[in-house]
Amino acid sequence: MHPNLVNYALSYAGHGFSVIPIGNNKRPLIKFADKTPLTSTEIRDLWNKYPTANIALKTDNFFVIDVDRHGEADGMESIKALGHDEWFKDTLTERTAHNGFHFFFTKPSKVKIQQNIGFLDGVDLKAHENNYVVVAPSQLGDKQYKWLNSEPMKEPPQGLIDLILEKQKEFKPVEQLEGYKPTGKTQTTKLFEQIINGLGPTGGRNNALASFIGGLLFRNVDPDVTAQLAVIANNNTKDSLSVQEVERTFNSMVEKEIRRREANSE
Repeated sequence: MHPNLVNYALSYAGHGFSVIPIGNNKRPLIKFADKTPLTSTEIRDLWNKYPTANIALKTDNFFVIDVDRHGEADGMESIKALGHDEWFKDTLTERTAHNGFHFFFTKPSKVKIQQNIGFLDGVDLKAHENNYVVVAPSQLGDKQYKWLNSEPMKEPPQGLIDLILEKQKEFKPVEQLEGYKPTGKTQTTKLFEQIINGLGPTGGRNNALASFIGGLLFRNVDPDVTAQLAVIANNNTKDSLSVQEVERTFNSMVEKEIRRREANSE
């Protein structure tokens, strides 16, 4: 692990970025959604508490084309297939711990760039103000994130903007839906809505989270997907729970589901 991570975190903050300490599982160590950027004092205190924490930056004033190369698809093949290498040159770029790439662009003032996971095969577009990207010199195992240049972030070229807008195509419900109110809501309906609406008022967040996770596991949703959906639902909650609390609840509900299935199989 790089010995001066706290100094890098302070440097990023000094350049106007919103810094987040990240664990080795790439999950935040603090609540950060809709929070003001950490101060220098807060950064020092956090890295004193978590000296090996990696560094992430909130994608609030910039977006990232995140090219994955260690999954089923090689995202660089998708980038090459666009036939526009010039779009990704002369802007801040890093190599990820798994040999992928992060291409950084400033958010244009006149166009809303929306997050798009699965933007291309093996490529994500990270742009939500409450999302983040891990940056150098963070390290996963013995593999490190590394800056490939020191170019400033550039505004995305028009061709890339056009592609992004084509992919996101603003969704506009038909006018007939204005008076439409669904009836016959089920527990499954509630689970879908909680992903966006959050876990509700402060007093019931823990129970709501447990029910949410349990409901997904009961319906045979993959545990990894369940964990990601739980994080999204929690981030969409006004006063969200800590990451540690979400993890504790998730682990507890997985164990409970395992016991339930074992009992049913006897």
